[in-house]
Amino acid sequence: MKTELKMTLQEADRLSVIKMLEHKKINLQKAAEELGLCSKQVCRIRQRFREEGPKGLISRRRGKPSNNHLSNDLIQKALNLIKEKYDDYGPTLVSEKLEEKHRLKLSRETLRQLMIKEGIWKAKRVKDKKIYARRTRRSKVGELEQIDGSYEYWFEDRAEKCCLLVSVDDATSSLTQLKFCKAETTQDYLHFLKNYIEKHGRPLAFYSDKHSVFRVNNKKRTDGVFSTKFQNALKRLDIELICAHSPQAKGRVERANGILQDRLIKELRERNISSMEAGNFFLEEFRLSYNTKFAVEPANHENAHRKLLHSQNLEHLCMIEEERTLSKDLSFQYKAEIYQIESEYRNRLYGKKITIYELDGRIQKILQNGKELKYRKWKEKLYEPTKIVDVKELETFNIVTTNKKSRKYHPWKRGNFLKKFDASSP
Repeated sequence: MKTELKMTLQEADRLSVIKMLEHKKINLQKAAEELGLCSKQVCRIRQRFREEGPKGLISRRRGKPSNNHLSNDLIQKALNLIKEKYDDYGPTLVSEKLEEKHRLKLSRETLRQLMIKEGIWKAKRVKDKKIYARRTRRSKVGELEQIDGSYEYWFEDRAEKCCLLVSVDDATSSLTQLKFCKAETTQDYLHFLKNYIEKHGRPLAFYSDKHSVFRVNNKKRTDGVFSTKFQNALKRLDIELICAHSPQAKGRVERANGILQDRLIKELRERNISSMEAGNFFLEEFRLSYNTKFAVEPANHENAHRKLLHSQNLEHLCMIEEERTLSKDLSFQYKAEIYQIESEYRNRLYGKKITIYELDGRIQKILQNGKELKYRKWKEKLYEPTKIVDVKELETFNIVTTNKKSRKYHPWKRGNFLKKFDASSP
């Protein structure tokens, strides 16, 4: 039994105009203006009305499949590939992978609907978002670099949880630097800074969170030091440091972290990369691929990065600096160990300040008034220093708690047991 088709509102309006035209209440030109069509098209519609009546104004494509509809074979082929290789991929990434590797061009929305129907993908619930004032992008590349660290199982079960340091240019949303490390430490950020400057130059400003690497959060310190080693390095390089009050303020790097946690993990899986060393080697290739897809054109094509000055020693600036005072025998203590300065001028150096440059936990050089001093380490160790772990570093530790039941005759239970025994005895 054939179902009778109903008119849409637009077709009903068209019917009323054609009836007015038939009863000569309006002329052809006025009818064309009312329908937004040319006079020839109105004539064709009127002719169809005369031949078929009101049914002639209903679209003849109604109830028929679209000319652009996908064949069942194509849909089934795409679903088989998704279930076999891309079952945990999102619709956007699946669309790209099917086109790149299998030459199947399907739109993101089509794949999303298919994946939801098959139960492969769940429709995301729209949350009530807090509205924040928009901030205009910086106009030039290098004016503002947003930096952050993202903790994740980047290599899934093939390696331990680690951190990815990310910097995103505010003007273009392009990734400018990536690096895998174990945790967000001062030394890792100094390495990150050195690699960035060697590749791009000195930016005008960095935009970060309030992690203890970037600023001193304890304002009641007794030693009077209210700037971190990373801050000091940026000051000497004439780079401004801005600490955001909320994650939304540095939203570009936060959104980039979300994309990386989806796409980068899957790219590492496809290449079977399972170590930070191999991952760091691959990151440059991934960075260039990411920028071709997601980077935008800056408002001003001038580059705001600056070259290093002759007075700025990048090698020294990206090392951890510490100051010590030499004792009478020209020795000093550093990290629970005693070091001895070897010099003939004992009286001249006594009580002088020296600068220690450390890289990756080892002393690289010791300078006094710009001159390098020879030194040696004593064999004895004073004590084992206590490692202070930052809150973010705790994410890299696997804390395992075991609930062991204490023994029946454990010392602290013994008193209660004896009381019960005495009460039950005659």
